[in-house]
Amino acid sequence: MPHGRIETAKIPGVNEAPGTAPGRKGIWYTRVSSKRGSGGMKQLFREPLVHFLALGAALFIWNGVGGNGAGAQNQIVVTAGHVDRLIEGWTRTWQRPPTPQEVDGMIEDYVREEVLYREAMEMGLDEEDTIIRRRLRQKIEFLAEDLIETTAPTDDQLQEYLVSHPEFFRVEPRVSFQHIYISRDRRGEGAAAEAERLLEVLRTGGAGIDPAELGDPIPLQGAFESIYQRDVVGFFGEGFAYALMQTEVGRWTGPLESGYGLHLVFVREMVEGRMPELAEVREAVEREWAAARRRESNEAFYQGLRDKYTVRVELPSWAEGSGTSP
Repeated sequence: MPHGRIETAKIPGVNEAPGTAPGRKGIWYTRVSSKRGSGGMKQLFREPLVHFLALGAALFIWNGVGGNGAGAQNQIVVTAGHVDRLIEGWTRTWQRPPTPQEVDGMIEDYVREEVLYREAMEMGLDEEDTIIRRRLRQKIEFLAEDLIETTAPTDDQLQEYLVSHPEFFRVEPRVSFQHIYISRDRRGEGAAAEAERLLEVLRTGGAGIDPAELGDPIPLQGAFESIYQRDVVGFFGEGFAYALMQTEVGRWTGPLESGYGLHLVFVREMVEGRMPELAEVREAVEREWAAARRRESNEAFYQGLRDKYTVRVELPSWAEGSGTSP
């Protein structure tokens, strides 16, 4: 076992000794310096402490400095305010206050994170790291968004945005229809002829014909009520949806082709698409207007920062003369 000297210290108001702060157990931070007696070199090299000291030596060489200001740089202060935030976060997550042991664990986890963060920064591990770069970019963009003045838009501003961006707010056409499926896999080259035969039966057979008994099985419902055009596209494909929206209402028509095969369709009702009034979509317009304003402000913020820099792009030899530009 190693023989060592343990130095203890406390930060007033944060790591008080047990019993001095009601309901909160103290965290005592220690620094251990070890002296080892004689022993085999092979056993010594297997000890974790030796690995730790070797890592410390490597960091010392990496940093190229020797202790000037090391005391201040190596001090980690966990303030009372930070402990309160840890406790508040725990309470929100678990819907109860933490025990003293859990508070100790949170503080120690924070200290571990801070120690490893500082050492990683000292070693330059943040450099050329895509994930870290993207996260820092996100943080400064979030910061820029927080600085945007939040003023409610006027009705005129919202109306102008609605008119200038109809693709976001246009009410899609809706259709109610029934279909009968004819499988090309089952019918082969006779699928089109079978579709024509069934169409004639539907048009001349009168009220005694049950369309549900005709055609081939398909893993879709036989009738759709007030379905949006985009949903028709999702079920049957763009070509089918376009042809369906051109179909005469109240009459069996077809065949229309989809990815499944052929369909005879009966459109019972069709509601044309239209531009809504502002009152119908005000919440959505406000949301899109605010998002557009954030994008514009972020772009202006970025351009202001970029103007500080001169950018020089050194292209690889293969890109020279290829029209690639910075």
